[in-house]
Amino acid sequence: MAFPVIGDPNTGDTAWMLASAALVLLMTPGLAFFYGGMVRGKNVLNMIMMSISAMGLITILWCLYGFSVAFGEDKAHLIGDPLQYFGLKGVFGGQYLATTDPATAAAVPLFGTIPLSVFVAFQLMFAIITVALISGAVADRMKFGAWLVFAGIWATVVYFPVAHWVFAFSGYTAENGGWIANNLKAIDFAGGTAVHINAGAAGLVLAIILGKRKGWPKTPFRPHNLPFVMLGAGLLWFGWYGFNAGSALAANGVAGATFLTTTIATAAAMLAWLAVEKIRDGHATSLGAASGIVAGLVAITPACSSVNIIGALAIGIVSGVLCALAVGLKFRFGFDDSLDVVGVHLVGGLVGTLMIGLVATDEAPAAVKGLFYGGDIEQLKLQAIGAFAVLGYSLIATAIIAFAIKFTIGLRASDESESAGLDESEHAETAYDFAAVGGTARSLVKEA
Repeated sequence: MAFPVIGDPNTGDTAWMLASAALVLLMTPGLAFFYGGMVRGKNVLNMIMMSISAMGLITILWCLYGFSVAFGEDKAHLIGDPLQYFGLKGVFGGQYLATTDPATAAAVPLFGTIPLSVFVAFQLMFAIITVALISGAVADRMKFGAWLVFAGIWATVVYFPVAHWVFAFSGYTAENGGWIANNLKAIDFAGGTAVHINAGAAGLVLAIILGKRKGWPKTPFRPHNLPFVMLGAGLLWFGWYGFNAGSALAANGVAGATFLTTTIATAAAMLAWLAVEKIRDGHATSLGAASGIVAGLVAITPACSSVNIIGALAIGIVSGVLCALAVGLKFRFGFDDSLDVVGVHLVGGLVGTLMIGLVATDEAPAAVKGLFYGGDIEQLKLQAIGAFAVLGYSLIATAIIAFAIKFTIGLRASDESESAGLDESEHAETAYDFAAVGGTARSLVKEA
């Protein structure tokens, strides 16, 4: 069936999905703190602003045409009709206030058992966080105006169409949906490809085109506020339940199962990352714990509906180990991925997406058998095709967008701005006003 269907929504499902949308929105401020704590003090406001600005910009684009491109009537399995829901036309239709007469009770456009407007809001939050994720790869050196231009174009050209490929499936949007979900039938429950592989690939390309930070890698770029990082990781973990369990689109057993697999994988990834640090460096760090949490959340995102507890443990352990090792690749290959978007989101997304082909089990809601549970290699092939198709498209499209901006308005802040810090040069603000607490106790007494 196509949507919108006019009817009465399930109130329990609607309440859960409203809460899930709010949880996913909370992830973006959580990401802002996570990234903001990892940069130097002179760039923390700029880093936070890159995430917060995505909340404003992507919201407008999504409501104008992004939702329609992602979930409008299918066009060649590649995009939705950009005009079908332009300006969210037709999303709000119906009578909203129930009356005492059952024959005239509220009737609204539905997506499954929830109002279409709620589904629009839920998917909007995915679009926002995906764009914000990219910013970690370009910390300390990208012009804020160039970031906004890039974010708007990238969302339009890359995220909205890829969301159609991955999330628009037959039965909800049209007779035929996006090619990955509907034709290829690769599994991506909550966005391992559309969100994490997509953003990770974009971060890699943008970091390379933008160039290295001044002094990198010889100059140490230590996190200036690790409590911010830990707070951000905690908010991300909390919000991620809306991301994964909310993708069930109902308050049901699928949401419950994905809630548990998300928790198990995240816990395992954190411990695995800390074990790698202890063995390799002799210390288990708070930064490692926070990074391990995010790596586990990323990896379980595509797989949370297709694995049992053992599979979730396996994905968590593998992602924790591989992502902890992968963050060092930037030093070997010489690309300055400032806050490890590639090592965590690209690698974690690939791990979770591909491991579905190995550890998926038919006892999980998705009812698919991976290679280790009696299946054949076919599902692994499907997962690989979907993952690398999104990876390749994001790499190529991001490169075109980035070069176009570089040779027009410019991508990178000036040497002077980079040296002074982007907080002052881009926003005329500072996060910490040390002058206000300066001076000795004796001088303060005299002033009093």
